[in-house]
Amino acid sequence: MKRLSGLDATFLHLETPEMPMHVGALHVFELPKGFRGRFVDALRRHMSARLPLTPALRRRLWMMPMNITNPVWVDAVPDMKHHVVEVRLPPAKKGGKAGMAELEALVGRLHPQPLDRTRPLWKFHVIEDLAPASNGHKRVAMYTQLHHAAVDGQAAVALANAILDLSPEPRALELKASTREKRFRLSLVEMVSGAVTSEVQQITHLLRALPGAVGAVSSAATRAVSRSQLVTGRKAPGGLGAAPRNRFTHAVTAGRAFAAVSLPLAEAKALGKAHEATLNDVVLWLCSTALRAYLAGHRELTRQSLVAAVPVSLRAKGDTRSDNQASMTLVSLGTNIADPAKRLAHVRAATRSMKSTLAGVKDILPTDFPSLGVPWLMEAANAIYRRATESDRLPPVANVTISNVPGPLAPLYLAGAKMLTNYPCSIVVHGVALNITVQSYDRSLDFGLMADAKAMPDVRRLAEALEDAFTVLRTVPADEDDVAIAAPGAARPRRRAPGPSRKRATAVRQPARKAGEA
Repeated sequence: MKRLSGLDATFLHLETPEMPMHVGALHVFELPKGFRGRFVDALRRHMSARLPLTPALRRRLWMMPMNITNPVWVDAVPDMKHHVVEVRLPPAKKGGKAGMAELEALVGRLHPQPLDRTRPLWKFHVIEDLAPASNGHKRVAMYTQLHHAAVDGQAAVALANAILDLSPEPRALELKASTREKRFRLSLVEMVSGAVTSEVQQITHLLRALPGAVGAVSSAATRAVSRSQLVTGRKAPGGLGAAPRNRFTHAVTAGRAFAAVSLPLAEAKALGKAHEATLNDVVLWLCSTALRAYLAGHRELTRQSLVAAVPVSLRAKGDTRSDNQASMTLVSLGTNIADPAKRLAHVRAATRSMKSTLAGVKDILPTDFPSLGVPWLMEAANAIYRRATESDRLPPVANVTISNVPGPLAPLYLAGAKMLTNYPCSIVVHGVALNITVQSYDRSLDFGLMADAKAMPDVRRLAEALEDAFTVLRTVPADEDDVAIAAPGAARPRRRAPGPSRKRATAVRQPARKAGEA
């Protein structure tokens, strides 16, 4: 038995039919030559063998009396016929086998479906009737669902490492999965005493950490004001105003629209290095540029920059526990800046500001907190906020969530099949109706774009705008000595002393890979 932390349980308390709180991914696999049988059967056998390595997949929720405090995890043995299911796609519109367009539409239909809370909170959907690869090999796809109460982005990567292999031949395991489900009958006294003990521990921990937390927050606020003056030329704390209202800042509906795209990872890194930008800066700039083009095409571009909510991992290096250890920060995307080079300079300055402000408080941000009565309060608040009139009345905090999760840089295999793509499928919430999650895999940056179907039914256009943005990035001059930070009153960068000219980094040119291609 393990009690859910305050952060883990938050994803349960906030869940509604319009706002399911599971994450996942869309994968395309290439089957080995000569493969016989159904992949769904092979996958069920494979997952049964890997259960000892995956605690997040073999536990279920146990609710507290009257839902007075957070639930606990208890051991369970998954029924593979329920958790690994086969889904059939309709034929492609032009005839023949289904392709990427049909897979994207399928994810849009499946993603709003909630997971069964009486079972382990995961499900794999296998799609076997895909068009073959260009080399003639058969292909299959898989769309996964995993509740966010169980894992964050980094924990999901660790889970994938336990399930996937580095070669077509699955690695040998000495452990065997238990086939006998444990029956729990926790008494009311045990549940109440456990909850009270947990509350006392949490309150004691918070009181001990309070003096240091106050000092850290005060220091961070001072740095934020200083950074704000550098980035914006104004004395507004944090350098961020309220996000502008647009099609993304409304209550979400129960429908979803999904699109995916892959961009060459090596070239993205090389272009970032040429501009003295991190890979995360490049991802944010690509999203900013694509959003600017998309909104301009709809005549909805605002004079005020869009603001991105960016998850930040609080996980220590090497920590692979199946839980949530993350927080959220805000970054200005500079979508109001027409010049691509100045927009990149703005993104770089905004991320530096964010990192400087976050550095002093990252270690004190809580992932657990007292929860007595919290389920009632959060569910009541969520019920109020989900009303469209209420959510539309509150000032928007962000327009889009953008998450960049480092992933494996070598090809991986599942039950003998080679994984070609790894498109994340994440969460949209009331007031932030678009989520762009990126994961590096093998030689690609795989983008998964999840949107509320009412707010953005044409999310495929944004995926195409990302490809166009990458083409634009190739043309942005690498020498930024003469590019001022794009904000009113911002100081121009100091020129370097005379000397040998810098050599521009040479990008490794690779064509942008279409979604679903090897």
